[in-house]
Amino acid sequence: MSLGGNFANQEVAAIDSAYVVVPAEAYTRVGFLRIFSYGALKRGLDLTLAALMLVVLSPLFLVVAVLIKLDSRGPVFFRQTRTGKSGREFEMYKFRSMTADNDMNDKSCENKMTRVGAKLRKTSIDELPQLINIVKGEMSFIGPRPWVPAYWKNMNAHERRRGRVRPGITGLAQANGRNGLSIHERINYDLEYVQRYSLKMDITVVLLTIKTVLSKTGAEADKSQLFDDISELKRENRRVRPATSISLQEMATKVL
Repeated sequence: MSLGGNFANQEVAAIDSAYVVVPAEAYTRVGFLRIFSYGALKRGLDLTLAALMLVVLSPLFLVVAVLIKLDSRGPVFFRQTRTGKSGREFEMYKFRSMTADNDMNDKSCENKMTRVGAKLRKTSIDELPQLINIVKGEMSFIGPRPWVPAYWKNMNAHERRRGRVRPGITGLAQANGRNGLSIHERINYDLEYVQRYSLKMDITVVLLTIKTVLSKTGAEADKSQLFDDISELKRENRRVRPATSISLQEMATKVL
């Protein structure tokens, strides 16, 4: 698999080099401590800001909830199992933007989006309930997007490096095209984010995300995208020997 963007130009250290490559910095004391130390600071900022936003935005939550109920039958929130840090699964929240009878697994028809849901998706307001996930410690404001478990199950060890940090409401991939990018482009942006994990990177992602949301770039995804992504991961990784993923605890043992 070819690596795009700035990530392609970084020095790499091979682990079973015929199959998996990872940035050399990921296996140094400096790289591990940088992720650990900034992660602790970021968690404190996330928790404080998310709790404050839940209070300040509570009137907006109420208005959106009423509009959703008036527009179509069904619950206010959409809940779905996603994969978080280190592959741990959790229940992610969004404002419901589809009809109650929409079947995400039926490829024979398009998603049945509601009128209010279309507006919520275009403005990304449907993502606001994920503030609850941030308070619970399952997500962050900035990080790789949490995907359904099928993605994680079909990734190789190199691709799973995107799971070394908490997933976010927005990330470097979303800031650079959202659903308009291929699965490998999104993964490569996520790996670049992990490699450059810092406050400076997070500020950059926020500014790029604002620009992307305002321009509505790649906001809509075809229903078949999930199935296409999974098929591509299966096809790509079928050609390589499975590699064992190295956890943060194992990495710490190696570098400390």
